[in-house]
Amino acid sequence: MGGTKVALRLEHDDLSIREASFRWAEPDGTDAMTSGGATRDLELLARHIGELCDPGRLTGVGVALPATLDATGTVTAWPGRPGWAGVDLWGALSALFGEAEVRCADDGDLAALAEAHVAGCPDLLYLGVGTGIGGGIVLNGKPVPGVGRGSCEVGHLIVDRDGPLCDCGRRGCVQAAASGPATLRRAARRRGEEVAFTVLRQAVRDGKQWAVAALRESGRALATAVAGVCELVHPSLVLIGGGFAAAMPELVAMVAERTTALERPGHPLPPVRPATLGGLSSLHGAVLLARGLPD
Repeated sequence: MGGTKVALRLEHDDLSIREASFRWAEPDGTDAMTSGGATRDLELLARHIGELCDPGRLTGVGVALPATLDATGTVTAWPGRPGWAGVDLWGALSALFGEAEVRCADDGDLAALAEAHVAGCPDLLYLGVGTGIGGGIVLNGKPVPGVGRGSCEVGHLIVDRDGPLCDCGRRGCVQAAASGPATLRRAARRRGEEVAFTVLRQAVRDGKQWAVAALRESGRALATAVAGVCELVHPSLVLIGGGFAAAMPELVAMVAERTTALERPGHPLPPVRPATLGGLSSLHGAVLLARGLPD
């Protein structure tokens, strides 16, 4: 479940698979800021799930989402869907799915778990670069700090104490410095006019100095975050995914180059590579969660 889109995947024991996706309805006025918007969203979610399967026949459900939940399963914060604050998500999903076990976790944590599973790598750092920056850490095959024990907020590592304002209220988070929108804003300042994503994409391919420099600065911020995390947990592999990164393959190379430059003598940092699952990492992680992993 994302801020603008929901992806669904149904896996049967006979290995058959069905997938579907939909976008949340556009908010009407201030409705997105109230519980009315969340009620409409949940009705839409229930309808699409009902079109995909019989919710009452499922044996397990995994949910990946960027919202923050408290211990009771109530949404405490979701910047992308502010009307969800205070919603009893656990109760709503339990009512929808009946006796099926429902497990929820942070989308970045689950994306990391899925990427580690595909890569066959038990110790991994994943960064998802898109509208925001999410990510997760997997150690010994399990997400850190662990399902039900909070999320790994890699996107809110501070990489520049005097940096741009983040939507969390602090300055210098890697999300504020290196997300897709942050990169576009930096490119616009360098070019002197607004820059659309497609324009930036082509300008980077053409080697335009303003575009390459804007993207390289995002790469430097991401590499700073990578180096800091790796000094603490020592993963054997770093993967960069997310929609923005997938569409800008030059970014991963820039992060890899800068990460190497940040190595201390005698302390090499792990290789930095593109993620395998692209924009579907968290969806596959949700399926793993439904199947009982990482227990």
